[in-house]
Amino acid sequence: MKSIISKALSLVAISATFLSFSPKPGGEGFEITLNNKIMLQQFGNEMNTVQSLQLTQLSINDQLNIKYYHCGKAGNNRVITIRDGQNNLLKEFRYGNASSASAAMALPVKEILGLKKGKTVTLKLYYASKELPNGRMLTSFIL
Repeated sequence: MKSIISKALSLVAISATFLSFSPKPGGEGFEITLNNKIMLQQFGNEMNTVQSLQLTQLSINDQLNIKYYHCGKAGNNRVITIRDGQNNLLKEFRYGNASSASAAMALPVKEILGLKKGKTVTLKLYYASKELPNGRMLTSFIL
């Protein structure tokens, strides 16, 4: 009897360990892909840290896709904004209401690289929607 209880407890402990590493379904998060290759993906507490992505002229004909997850709900009145290092608005991209919780917003790299002026080397990408009206900085681009 002791060995059965011991094995059952071991199984529960192992299962709990594996489940703790899986993303929580319906959680808030985002992912940014470049030509369908994941460049950045953050969920939950990871979103408190802003990571940078590097863009070069080699990617000028490429496309970024941004997906923002609102706890399993589709985003409405979605807006992507690009700001300079002093937080000045450079460009705003508006997207229709999402049909699914994982609907992507396409953003040509050419549009981002075209915003570089002079010695500007860092641009910031923000996301906002009806569900997130104050917005959130997702990443900064190093050009």
